[in-house]
Amino acid sequence: MTDSETAPSFRLGYVPGVTPGKWVRIWQERLPDVPLDLVAVTSVEAPDAVRRAEVDAALLRVPSDRAGLSVIPLYTETTVVVIPKDHLVAAADEVTAEDLADEVVFHPLDETLEWDRRPGRPAVERPATTADAVELVAAGVGVLVAPQSLARLHHRRDLTYRTVTDAPQSRVGLSWPEGETTDMVDDFIGIVRGRTANSTRGRRAAAQPETKRTGTATGATKKSGSEKAGAAKKSGDARRGRASGTSGGSHGKAVRNRTGGTKGGAQSGRRGKPRRRS
Repeated sequence: MTDSETAPSFRLGYVPGVTPGKWVRIWQERLPDVPLDLVAVTSVEAPDAVRRAEVDAALLRVPSDRAGLSVIPLYTETTVVVIPKDHLVAAADEVTAEDLADEVVFHPLDETLEWDRRPGRPAVERPATTADAVELVAAGVGVLVAPQSLARLHHRRDLTYRTVTDAPQSRVGLSWPEGETTDMVDDFIGIVRGRTANSTRGRRAAAQPETKRTGTATGATKKSGSEKAGAAKKSGDARRGRASGTSGGSHGKAVRNRTGGTKGGAQSGRRGKPRRRS
């Protein structure tokens, strides 16, 4: 197969902490002829990757600036504080931003939470990534506030996390370049929205009316066949009824001829006439 004949693939970007596995499996079941390529992108780079069409669509943390993007929000993440297991905060089930006022709170450069006022005391330098910040938390230097999925992604046995009740939350959504939606993007939208294979819009939608028309024609054919069979049955019953009536009439006449009438009387008269003596 030449490069020009290679089947097109669907490029799906995804950011750390987002797990597209379930949707990818459904895609592979419904569209086995269309490869799906997963492209890992950072939370900061994801919106521009979509705008530049480096991916067909992306599962990302929805940015405040949506220029050039079409977005479907999917769910909202809980925000947590990542701490050592022996930290004082670990004794509570949940905390507020005010409870972290005396802590060094890391705000990595790839952070997507939008704070009006960041909690705690800032670190001397901002870590480059969330993964770097988690390493610093494990070293006992400070704490990290982040979406729960990232806390799980970078889980360590010596760390735990607690919900921060009044922190901003991160929304995860499906995004694609603004404008006309392609068939493959529309197929994936149907999958993440839970549409069934029969209700998925896109390339299969055009085939659905034909299927319905075919089904209607088949139904009409079945109905026509049933009507013909019914008419044939009625005709057969009528013929059998006429045949039965004719046979019964003839049979009755034959019986009457044998049991009575002129012929029977003549025979009886001859048998009763006296003979003359010579």
